[in-house]
Amino acid sequence: MYTQTSFHRLIGLLLAAIMAIAGCSFGQEPPHNNQIVPTPQNVVEGGTLIIARMSDAANLDPHFILTINEASVVQGKVYEGLVKRDRNMNIQPQLATSWKQIDDLTWEFTLRQGIVFHDGTPFHAQAVKKTFDRVLDPAVASPRAAMFEKVKQVRVIDPYRVQFILHKPFAPLLSILASHEGSIISPTAIDKYGRELSHHPVGTGPYQFQSWEPGSQITLSKNQSYWGEAATLDQVVFKVVPDDGARIAMVENGEAHIAESIPVMELDRIQASNQMRVYRSDALGTEFMGFNVSRPPLNDIRVRKAISMAIETGAIIKGVYNNVGTKANSPIGPHVFGYSPTVKSYPYDINQARRLLAEAGYPDGFPIHMITYNRRDRILVAQVIRSQLKGIGIDAELKVVSYDEFVRTIEKTKDHEIFVSGWANATGDADYNQYNLFHTSGGGAGNSFQYSNPELDRLIEAGRIETDPAKRLAIYTKAQEVELQDALVVPIRNLENLAVISNHIQGFSISPAGYLNIDQVVISR
Repeated sequence: MYTQTSFHRLIGLLLAAIMAIAGCSFGQEPPHNNQIVPTPQNVVEGGTLIIARMSDAANLDPHFILTINEASVVQGKVYEGLVKRDRNMNIQPQLATSWKQIDDLTWEFTLRQGIVFHDGTPFHAQAVKKTFDRVLDPAVASPRAAMFEKVKQVRVIDPYRVQFILHKPFAPLLSILASHEGSIISPTAIDKYGRELSHHPVGTGPYQFQSWEPGSQITLSKNQSYWGEAATLDQVVFKVVPDDGARIAMVENGEAHIAESIPVMELDRIQASNQMRVYRSDALGTEFMGFNVSRPPLNDIRVRKAISMAIETGAIIKGVYNNVGTKANSPIGPHVFGYSPTVKSYPYDINQARRLLAEAGYPDGFPIHMITYNRRDRILVAQVIRSQLKGIGIDAELKVVSYDEFVRTIEKTKDHEIFVSGWANATGDADYNQYNLFHTSGGGAGNSFQYSNPELDRLIEAGRIETDPAKRLAIYTKAQEVELQDALVVPIRNLENLAVISNHIQGFSISPAGYLNIDQVVISR
């Protein structure tokens, strides 16, 4: 039995209540549109699972991973953490067997014994310490270091006990340790590979890294010495297939078992097939249009308000997504702890939008650049927004790029103005969204809005250290109000997980955070 403080139990209850009210389908594959989920026959022992994906991973080093897309290749497969989320989003033991909070600033974890990393290095307290010393080392310059900035040190108590000593109380600690940022890395691999660890991932998980052909595929193989329940598959191959139709065709003709990043306009085709089916489940993320507020004229709040009021998101939900997902009212999704159902973005009001533009000195509008990536539904959303903005005289030139280039542009070079994007929350806690997206420091690279507001920073910091769940909810409600009043973001849609699954597999799911769960997958002939 593992121990937790009362406030973390209460957080779990509150989160569970929010999910129950919203009708979540976490951890299961619900049938849709009367599709029949087939019973597997002639199950193959082991086998190779082939997953067709829109884009390659940019990095496989947990301390440098920036997206769920790349994290999903290794999270829970190659790498494991001290704790994990179960399929109902509850925190469970993983490499730690138990933990306790000794005081506001000290958390102690008891570790499993007898585990080895894929390279044969023993797992113990020193390995845990070395992992977190690395992410916190300024010389390493990890973009994920900001997620652990409240950690003062990791102290080894004995070979199988460690303590996290904090600078200040840190409410989201367990949720972050359960995400890919909390992956425990082989200390031997850290020393051997350094910054090249991305191409040599070494963890304790049920699969071990085998090869990476950049732009083509990543292959994992079964860890024959895994400490837990053995993997059901011999191999997993992630194939890079940028074209939506080609990914779906691969599942239909048997070249792949799963295709993900599927546009909703393909659902009818998939559902009509007797070779494949649609996977749908609730997700934590949101889709939105954002502004780089450092760029004129977007540095004028009147301009941002005008653009916000010119966008009719209900038409996008219905026309582009055919009501898959729900209309968003906030940059935080409704299944995330900290979400507020009461906050509102600016209403659709084309006349007021024109008045605001005139007041800002742009009665005839202006040209601007908008960027998104080459996923068909995102492109359609951007095209609808472009059409709507013409109604107030704004000519938005749309640039469609690869996913990798999109991430590089909005998170590294910051060479953008308006962007259409989404955010998949990895932890189920508002801090992950708020700190990464809206804090001045941007959680490393995430503040693509280039926004800095001392009041909002103070609220986000207060939410990190507040231990009373009700007070945390109030703090995050205020933070969302600031973000929406300052017109940083136009919330569009609360996301659903979507994938195409071959009728020859069972046991696949996608976590609410967006990680692919393959630990129970079986393949049939």
